[in-house]
This record gives sequence, C-alpha cells and structure tokens, in this order.
Amino acid sequence: MDVVGRYPDFKRYELRDEPALQLPGLEIYPDQRKIYRDRREIHLTAKEYDLLCFLVKNKGRVLTYDQIYQKVWGDYAQDIGNNTIGFHICNLREKLFAASPDAPFMIRCERNVGYCFELIPE
Repeated sequence: MDVVGRYPDFKRYELRDEPALQLPGLEIYPDQRKIYRDRREIHLTAKEYDLLCFLVKNKGRVLTYDQIYQKVWGDYAQDIGNNTIGFHICNLREKLFAASPDAPFMIRCERNVGYCFELIPE
C-alpha cells in the first residue's frame, strides 16, 4: 500500500517545471534559483534573487514598496522603511552592473512609489 492509500489526507505534490526567464543579456532559472549573464553565474542572496525575479516577472510595471515588501518579505507592509528595499536594490544593481556594465536593462526608481525593471531599447 502506498503513502496515499495509508494516509488519505496526504496529497501528492508534483513539482512543476518553471521555464527559464530569458531577457536580453540575462537568464534566470527558477528551478535552480540561478541567474546568468553571458553564461557566467551572478551570485545573489536569497532576497536579492527573489526581488529580481519579482521585478523581472513584472517588467515594465512600477511596483510599489508595499507590493515588493509583501511579495519578497511576505509580511504586511505597514509603516516599513523603504530603506530596506532600497538597500537590497542597491546591492542588486551593483552585482548586475559588475556582471555586465552595458546590460540592456535597468532597475528604475520611481521616487516615493517603488521600482520598475525596464529593458533599454537598442
């Protein structure tokens, strides 16, 4: 008898494959939690990775501090300091710039609102 037969409340969880996010100059592999620029891995902290993925999945859209904080930190964003998000964005920008100073994308700050991941037209 298998696990489901012995424990009817036990649900089978299947892993679903998440496709890689392909952008000009950037590849994100959610299943591996890895990011590459020109086949070189960019090492990010867990929060930087989550933050970048959230921004990339919503590219072109300004995400508010509250939206970012709730999605990335998982907390209710009441009276949070925007410095927390700004600190992680700054570190993320530095690592992305170090990997590719001429990258065809940017993380734009919308003052007093939030951030937006944008592709730079060639």
